[in-house]
Amino acid sequence: MIADECCDDHFGGTIMTVEQLRSLQPALAALLLPFRACFKRNASFAHCQRYILGLLTDLKRKSIEPIALAAGVAVRTLQEFLQFYVWDHQRVNDTFQRLVADQHGSHETIGVIDITAHAKSGDKTPGVQRQWCGETGKVDNCVLGVHLLYTDNDPTNPFSCMLDSELFLPEVWSQDRPRCQEAGIPDDMLHRPRAKIATAQVKHALGNGVRLDWLTFDEEFGSNPRFWFDLDELGQRAIGEARPNFRCYATLPKYHSLHAEHSSKRVDNVCRHSPLFARKQWKRVKIKDATRGPVIWDVKAARVHLVDATNRDHNSSCPTDRLYWLIVARHPGTGELKYFVSNASARTKLIDLLRVAFSRWHIEKWFQRAKQEAGFGAFEVRTYTSLIRHWLCARLAMYFLTAETTRLRGEKSTDHIRANRPGREHADRADLETLVAYVC
Repeated sequence: MIADECCDDHFGGTIMTVEQLRSLQPALAALLLPFRACFKRNASFAHCQRYILGLLTDLKRKSIEPIALAAGVAVRTLQEFLQFYVWDHQRVNDTFQRLVADQHGSHETIGVIDITAHAKSGDKTPGVQRQWCGETGKVDNCVLGVHLLYTDNDPTNPFSCMLDSELFLPEVWSQDRPRCQEAGIPDDMLHRPRAKIATAQVKHALGNGVRLDWLTFDEEFGSNPRFWFDLDELGQRAIGEARPNFRCYATLPKYHSLHAEHSSKRVDNVCRHSPLFARKQWKRVKIKDATRGPVIWDVKAARVHLVDATNRDHNSSCPTDRLYWLIVARHPGTGELKYFVSNASARTKLIDLLRVAFSRWHIEKWFQRAKQEAGFGAFEVRTYTSLIRHWLCARLAMYFLTAETTRLRGEKSTDHIRANRPGREHADRADLETLVAYVC
């Protein structure tokens, strides 16, 4: 996983104080106003605002019970808001994506696909299963989500937000429909590979007017030929990391045969032995400047054919007609090797490909901040709808923090976040009800 540090802390770096929240109340009210039509009743809309404000305050736990108690409402009421109340969370998500498309488009936007894990101790949380958990670094009981982040990749003041989040439903859950019904998982929601979920998220965002100049992702997605073909059908340009054992054809074979000399090869062997790479010299490239110094890698690149296992004219796998970039990058200090694949055109500059490939730190930084500042992983729910709505409210809270911090950084106001004048105290239980009354 690429974890290059960002050049600036663009989320504000602290939970907002009550003075800061009060100063930003008009902006928060303006942000939430376009979503009013997604709520059938004023009470539901008010609960949404309470929940988002609770996620922004300095509560030790940002789950339903602490937020409800701080806002002065019954815990059961806030539980029912997430689980049962009639409001169109999919319409809220669509409205949010259109808002991002209208207000944050730029000349180089990047979508980042990633999977995040949330360790859970029980067996009632939707989708919970023993599986690899990145949060704990081992196979553990956890919930997995597939997410699509949007960033302008600005080198000094990047804007990033999370466009979409979806639950990964393990096969054992999909096959146990009574368990799914108990967790409120829709009957038509079945197990899907994570690459299929990601493809659907990209397609949906494009349909809402979001334009991604690039898409990037880790080796789980980059090593999946079917995922590349799905992106080709969408016309989406991308670059992703690939595993060393990912297979390709350096040249077209003379015959369609099962013999080894006519078969595909691992990319690590192609980069080591194929004349496409062996005859080239390493090129040292400065990809970007970071807080710890310049990011420099030695690289080689060539165009190769991927493996198409869907060709119906032959019993064996065949090379694609289309050519793709294969890039090998070697760290000059450690000797670490990375492999990247891209469906960009042959005329694309290598530095542009690398700059996008090494931009995945945006999503790592977003998850870090979202868990610290907006309770993204603090859900304690037992239904699918509650989980999706919690993630959505946390994404809106993070969008508000990011948009306002980006705007206020230029204004240098002493009444807002990052100001030189210290705030009174963090917004806590005593302040949340008053803040909600203003916004609602």
